[in-house]
Amino acid sequence: MSLIQTISEHKVVAIIRKADENNIIPILKALDEGGVKAVEITAETPRITNLIEKAVAEYGGKIGIGAGTVLDPETARAVIMAGAEFIVSPTLNTETLKLTNRYGVLNIPGALTPTEIVTAYEHGAGMVKVFPADAFGPKYMKNVHGPLPHIPLMATGGVTLDNMNEFIAHGSKAVGIGSNLVNVSKLHTREDYDNLALQASRFVTMQKELNLS
Repeated sequence: MSLIQTISEHKVVAIIRKADENNIIPILKALDEGGVKAVEITAETPRITNLIEKAVAEYGGKIGIGAGTVLDPETARAVIMAGAEFIVSPTLNTETLKLTNRYGVLNIPGALTPTEIVTAYEHGAGMVKVFPADAFGPKYMKNVHGPLPHIPLMATGGVTLDNMNEFIAHGSKAVGIGSNLVNVSKLHTREDYDNLALQASRFVTMQKELNLS
């Protein structure tokens, strides 16, 4: 199964921001226990390439390890060389798309308007991140998906347990979830990590229930 198929099937992409080399593996362990199959570690994190290397070494093959908040081709190449399996951006940079396509790495750039979404797709995006999705809400996904059903969309920004399935029902192939799932500043004890695993399982179970309904 390709990475984009995995993301589309399992829906939940966990966004890990402000992690470090001491907690990245416990975070991934908790997410793995909760059933999450893809994560993005944001690129503004200090020593990001070290974190990517460590994550891939420990969880490559179990979880798709991506890099998020990638703003330029230079950063994209650095994290790809470290082992990142996919690239996610908050904005659209066609030069970054060109580089990731050269390396055969899935790129999920950020866009909001239909024009930006189509431009991203025409330049080789495997999926397009609609961001910030909560600016217009789940019904906006339906409005965009209607004329552009061939473009896989991922809603990111303000996705919660309460609205996730609405985003999916209205056309999102996947959802990116940040602090509503992984809040690194609140991870200190074993109980905190157990709660992270539980929260991950809630998101995973909820989207599975949508498929069964």
